[in-house]
Amino acid sequence: MTGLLLAALTACGGGGPVVERPPSAPSSPSEAAVAPAVPTEPTQPAVPEQTPVERALSRMSVEEKVGQLFMPVIYGTTADSASEENQARYGARTPAEVIEKYHLGGVILFPYNVKSVSQVVGFTNSLQRASKVPLLIATDQENGLVSRFAAVMSTFPGAGEIGKTGKPELAQQVAEATGKELRALGVNLDFAPVADVNVNPRNPVIGTRAYGDDPTLVAKMVAAAVKGFDAAKMAATAKHFPGHGDTTVDSHTGLPVIGHTKAEWERIDAPPFKAAIKAGVDAVMSAHIVFPKLDRSGDPATLSKTILTGLLRDELGFTGVISTDALNMAGVRKKYDDGEIAVRAVLAGADLLLMPNDLQKAQRAVLAAVKSGRITKERLDQSVTRLLTLKDHRGLLAKTPVASAAKASSVMRLPEHRKLAALFR
Repeated sequence: MTGLLLAALTACGGGGPVVERPPSAPSSPSEAAVAPAVPTEPTQPAVPEQTPVERALSRMSVEEKVGQLFMPVIYGTTADSASEENQARYGARTPAEVIEKYHLGGVILFPYNVKSVSQVVGFTNSLQRASKVPLLIATDQENGLVSRFAAVMSTFPGAGEIGKTGKPELAQQVAEATGKELRALGVNLDFAPVADVNVNPRNPVIGTRAYGDDPTLVAKMVAAAVKGFDAAKMAATAKHFPGHGDTTVDSHTGLPVIGHTKAEWERIDAPPFKAAIKAGVDAVMSAHIVFPKLDRSGDPATLSKTILTGLLRDELGFTGVISTDALNMAGVRKKYDDGEIAVRAVLAGADLLLMPNDLQKAQRAVLAAVKSGRITKERLDQSVTRLLTLKDHRGLLAKTPVASAAKASSVMRLPEHRKLAALFR
């Protein structure tokens, strides 16, 4: 290396003086001194950022988590309207006070909450402002016989009339139109579509609320309706699991018993629920019916772990929200008091406790069951996580939901919605 360098310098310098490196400099890379290693701090593993659901869950007390499970009726047409009914039932005067007192996860609206488009929008907005965590604001807008918002929304036919057409695309269009109008009003969860197969002509409670008596047709209609609601960004609910179609007793007033074998259930009742799950339905509602061949306990499906967890979750693979049917109905109140009903529903696998007959007693019972360990904190977190996941999926956790009265007025009874409804006249 040194010789080559001298030769090069000589060639370029025409015999001028040669400048050599200082003796201390290394003459080759192999002779270079190795720099001493500098101690470094140990690398800390990156902490994954919490999801909106995890963040919301982490900020809740046990009382607030328990509150997320409940969806009662409320009385009034504004969040701050005092009501004797609210005071008598909940120990709070106004809807806003009821929400705050029980840390409610949701409320369900009925015709007595509905006066006009602008009133409903103002009501749902003020309900959301009253809640620390955005609410599920629900209703039963099946259309046809069960139409809670008939005073302000488009008038569409019920499932039975749609089913007679044999056209799933019409079920999808009606569901999408219904979902758009509800969403504009500030409602974000519809307890529809009905997924029951009405094989009993004497059924006193389902009847034309179902798409028909053919499991294959009903399954297609239900799947189409779920897709329609989803297109409208509306959470949908398939009901009433495991199937309320073959009853002669109304579960509002009694406890129906269905004698289908497991094979018959698979053939008759299951297809629409399987189709709904495959279509991505947000929630499934339980039925207050006894299915002895599915569960020998004698308890209604709403209180059956065998049916809600074993059949719906484990066998059918449903991972969304399980809602009870209304807990003030006679079908679920035959054997247990209102507090025990709520606890048993959670233990069975339910996430959303709809319309408890006695909210104060039910809330205290569930809270006591969590504190005693009968309902584990892990089990409670499972339900709250599912409810928060539904809210996040529907855009409720990203920002406080706000409806617009002007937009709602423009969406209600759109010409294309009236044209769609006219197809069935």
